[in-house]
Amino acid sequence: MNNKNKVILITTILGVLGAGTAAGASGFTAKVTGLLRGDMKVTVDGQATSMKPVVINGQVYLPARAEAEALGYTLNYSGSKRSISIDKKDEGIPAVDPETHLRNTGVIVGIGKMDDSRYQVELLGQGDDRWILLNVDGDTVIKNSDGSKAAVKDLKAGMKVTAEYGPIVAKSYPGQSHAASLTLGSQTLIREDVIQDVQHTSDGWVVKFGEAKGGTLIATLTVTSGKETSVLTAEGQPVSWEDVKAGQKVRVYYGSNDTDSKMPEGPLYYMVMLDGNSSNDSGALTEDQVKTFQDLAWKQIASNSTVITAKKDAKVERIAAKEVSLMTTTEAQKKDLETLQAAGSQVVTVSFNTKQDALLGPLVLAFNPDTQVFLGYFPRK
Repeated sequence: MNNKNKVILITTILGVLGAGTAAGASGFTAKVTGLLRGDMKVTVDGQATSMKPVVINGQVYLPARAEAEALGYTLNYSGSKRSISIDKKDEGIPAVDPETHLRNTGVIVGIGKMDDSRYQVELLGQGDDRWILLNVDGDTVIKNSDGSKAAVKDLKAGMKVTAEYGPIVAKSYPGQSHAASLTLGSQTLIREDVIQDVQHTSDGWVVKFGEAKGGTLIATLTVTSGKETSVLTAEGQPVSWEDVKAGQKVRVYYGSNDTDSKMPEGPLYYMVMLDGNSSNDSGALTEDQVKTFQDLAWKQIASNSTVITAKKDAKVERIAAKEVSLMTTTEAQKKDLETLQAAGSQVVTVSFNTKQDALLGPLVLAFNPDTQVFLGYFPRK
């Protein structure tokens, strides 16, 4: 129990809590006379109570137990210790109104620290918000599946969670919102590897990882899809199983850490396509390219006083152009984006956090990966 919420009343006070209390000769108690005022009404937060006050020497006193309970405390009397303890009731975990919040179930991709009191959780989930960033702060209720309290330190990559957030979701890329509550589920296992074989069976899709020796596949892990399995791009876009091929690099969330982490088989929950074509990560940017796009983006936003991300820490990545909706300012930018989308090409995005992220989401800029021309900003609301 928190000492800040505990009040100890020594028995010398007991004499003033009742009228005409008898006393011993020890000097620790005294006889007092008071007037019971049944005609006075006592309310707490506007609600009537049954308490009857006692007036002693012009001071009004209330029954300790009834008063404590009316104010949200509990009273415990110890005869052996000759004391009364008044403790704040355990309010438990506050409820979140499901009618005013959105709900999503998914798996944590990563957790980042925004400042001393705020964190950002990247979630791959279901529905419209398959890929979303959730801001977690002191107002976020974090609990285990059994209802017991949990904390930010309990959040891990690969953990299943049910999130309640919003109701406002910033129209950034990815979307961003405030997490009202996070209910923690089981911890999945994570593996990044190249698919060696994929087959469709009567039980679902079976994906195998391992290595080929002498023309024979030596499987080191086999995962099987189920009704709840989701196959997504790294940006949360759905992928058809027919487009999953051997040779593709993926990240799989499977099984559970309740079992042996070296198990050769397990149920598949999420599979994230890291490369659409082969094990060679041809879409990855070199360190020099990352720095170049960070410099280009910084020139666009250097005068923005709300930016809190340092230039060298800006997140740079490539995403499919067809998934992009930008705020362009010139006809040339609009045509450039349409050309990239028609060709099935990619764009480079550079993301900065700002002081306005809680309402608007991060500041994200897009560039043509070949010409390095600025294309526009992602909508923030």
